[in-house]
Amino acid sequence: MNDGGTGGAEADRGEAGGVRTALAGLTTRGRSFLAAGIAAAVCAYVLGQSDLLRVGLLLAALPLICSTVLYRTRYRVAGSRRLAPARVPAGSEARVHLRVDNVSRLPTGLLMLQDRVPYVLGPRPRFVLDRVEAGGRREVSYRVRSDLRGRYPLGPLQLRLTDPFGMCELTRSFSTYDTLTVIPRVEPLPPVRFSGEAKGYGDGRRRSLALAGEDDVIPRGYRYGDDLRRVHWRSTARYGELMVRREEQPRRSRCTVLLDTRGGAYEGAGPDSAFEWAVSGAASVLVHMLERGFSVRLLTDGGSSVPGEGAEGFAGSGQETADAAGLMMDTLAVVDHSDGTGLSRAYDVLRGGNEGLLIAFLGDLDEEQATTVAKMSRRSGGAVAFVLDPDTWVREAADVPRPGDRHAERLRMLREAGWTALSVPRGAPLNDLWRQADRERSGLAAVNGEALG
Repeated sequence: MNDGGTGGAEADRGEAGGVRTALAGLTTRGRSFLAAGIAAAVCAYVLGQSDLLRVGLLLAALPLICSTVLYRTRYRVAGSRRLAPARVPAGSEARVHLRVDNVSRLPTGLLMLQDRVPYVLGPRPRFVLDRVEAGGRREVSYRVRSDLRGRYPLGPLQLRLTDPFGMCELTRSFSTYDTLTVIPRVEPLPPVRFSGEAKGYGDGRRRSLALAGEDDVIPRGYRYGDDLRRVHWRSTARYGELMVRREEQPRRSRCTVLLDTRGGAYEGAGPDSAFEWAVSGAASVLVHMLERGFSVRLLTDGGSSVPGEGAEGFAGSGQETADAAGLMMDTLAVVDHSDGTGLSRAYDVLRGGNEGLLIAFLGDLDEEQATTVAKMSRRSGGAVAFVLDPDTWVREAADVPRPGDRHAERLRMLREAGWTALSVPRGAPLNDLWRQADRERSGLAAVNGEALG
């Protein structure tokens, strides 16, 4: 099976109350036959008509035999599901493939296949399958689509079995289910270089570190073929065996993406809300910087990061980059508003070391929060902030005029602290803002260079 697929699953055979289950599956036709047979048998007993008794017994026995046979054969059908793909961006479609195998030696009757799907993915799919021969299979598929991020369970798969006479109808539920992950939309970004940014593996102000490397302070034991010029004589004398310095470790440039998830920082909900724009923007930057060779780290206002993320974030090339991007997208797929009111926890994490380039997606800020954000740029090699303007996202849509003085003041505070701070109006394309941030930062660097000259 491909990603998200499940193998053949069969229902539990230890279901209690088999007789009651079989009788409960009688259709209207089956119940009518059973009632008519019982009535005919009673009349035959009262009237002493043996021929009528035979007819009554036949009418009553037929639905009972059909339900018994159907109940005994219903476990001989296997089902499976496959998602293509199992991870899909919001607003895009995924296809779900269902397969039913008849693993018995007898053909089945009419089958109705039904899969449980959350309402946000669309209507519940139902398929009618004609007679499946012994050892045969049937394959069907349907499409699902969601504009909302999240992890959505698909299943369990249900089969409704009927006998050839239509006397009994039983529903079988499989035990397995799959999960469709709807990740944020990722917008391709142009390859710009912010002033003060260190390119992958150390251009710019960190280039010398990358080219020269740094020897680890902890040596290792000598291995056959090691260059004798790398022998660490002090450690050799201490340990009594030949020790060498470790090979040079080029320092990979780092980028931290800060996502403000405070519930009070955003207004509105839905796929076009300000918070969803911020999540999509963070996802786009994470993927873009990973592709450029950065060690990337995702940080929220609560100080949390992606599970499995190293001390310096995710880094890699090829398949490792794809895996790291997948883990980050899975985290952003389920990220929600936090109960916090400040950004101090994120600041405590950032001030622990030099985080390289810092890119923040921020909601509405008060004076205290803006002061905290302003201090974050001190330990970064460059700081870019996309601050969503609350006056244009919800309030403008509601035609409620609000002064933008406070928003402009917060931007001024961040710029004075060294941030390249941009206001994000409603529906602004991220790639345009990305280029604007590069122009503003390059212009600032030119002004500072002329002042120093």
